[in-house]
Amino acid sequence: MYILNLRYIKPLENIDALLEEHIKFLEKYYAEGIFFASGRKVPRTGGVILAKNIDLEELEKAINEDPFKREGVAEYEIIQFIPTMMADGYEILKDTPG
Repeated sequence: MYILNLRYIKPLENIDALLEEHIKFLEKYYAEGIFFASGRKVPRTGGVILAKNIDLEELEKAINEDPFKREGVAEYEIIQFIPTMMADGYEILKDTPG
C-alpha cells in the first residue's frame, strides 16, 4: 500500500478554490478501487491518502490528475508501506508488493 502525504504549499484560500475538483479526483480513484481512505491533517496543513499497492508509475499518473498537484498548491510525498500485521477486520490491507 501507499501512504500519500500531501503538504499544502499555498494559502488555504487556494486550496479551498480547488477543493470541489479535488473531491471529484478522489471519488474517481475510490470508484476504481485505488484509494481506500483519505482526509485532512490536523492542523490543516495538508492531507493523507491511503492507496492500494499498484505499480508506482500508475500511481504517479493518477496523482498528476489531482488539481492540488496540477495547480502547484500541494506537494506529494509517496511512501510505500507493506503491512505485515494488522488488527482483526483489516486483513484487506495485507497485500503483495506490486
